[in-house]
Amino acid sequence: MTEIPEHLLKRSQQARSAAGGEPGAAVAPVTPSAAAATGEATVEPAEPADKAVRTEAAPIGPPPVQPDSPVVVAYKGRRKIPVWAMLTLSILPVWAFMYVRALQPPIVEASGPLGEGAKVFNQCSSCHGSSGEGGVGYAFKDGSVLVTFPHIEDQLRWVKFGSDAYIAAGIEIAGDPNRPGGAHVAGTTGVMPAAGLGLGLTDAEILAVVCHERYDLGGAAPAGVEYVKWCSEDSEIFLALEAGTTTFANVHVQFEGVMQIGEAPRAGTSANG
Repeated sequence: MTEIPEHLLKRSQQARSAAGGEPGAAVAPVTPSAAAATGEATVEPAEPADKAVRTEAAPIGPPPVQPDSPVVVAYKGRRKIPVWAMLTLSILPVWAFMYVRALQPPIVEASGPLGEGAKVFNQCSSCHGSSGEGGVGYAFKDGSVLVTFPHIEDQLRWVKFGSDAYIAAGIEIAGDPNRPGGAHVAGTTGVMPAAGLGLGLTDAEILAVVCHERYDLGGAAPAGVEYVKWCSEDSEIFLALEAGTTTFANVHVQFEGVMQIGEAPRAGTSANG
């Protein structure tokens, strides 16, 4: 910076005093034109403190890209599954389900007396149990019904007329009087409703439900003379009862080897009788 001569400072102070200025007032800077006219040196005004040289900050750019981790690199480099493979995988559960179903034996619904008897038995299950396990009435399972009624004709008669008719006729035992474990006495476990008059079942329906009780619930083998004659799909007796060409009253007349059922309660017969 150029030093101001002393004579110039005195002149400046005299000028301020003449103008009424006070000592210590700010000295106006001498402009270059004024200095040229008076021959004085130019006084450069000092830079204000707030205009000090500032370092201009560098513009902030995006952060550097971090390299991928090994897991991400492996994921990006994996082999993509083709679209056709995805479609194949998507139908695998359906294929597996169909394959398992194909291995299972088909469910064959029984027809003839057994198929019809399973439907009719719904009216009997409240007393004898849905699986013939017993309840208010006697059980059929584990061959119990076969021990009580070794002959199907005795059971057909009992189901048709019911316990009240047996009691009224003075007949206590509808089944085998020599039953192992003791004979079943009419009315001991409550009332056996008459399926013929009380429930309104036909003779064909009574035969069907008795076949269901003996073979499906009682465990009798679906074979032998009784099964073929009474309970098979080709049973001539069942077909005749359905057609109305025979009844329990005369079935013993039309078919050979059949015990009389009759039109009223009768005493039961033993296994050897």
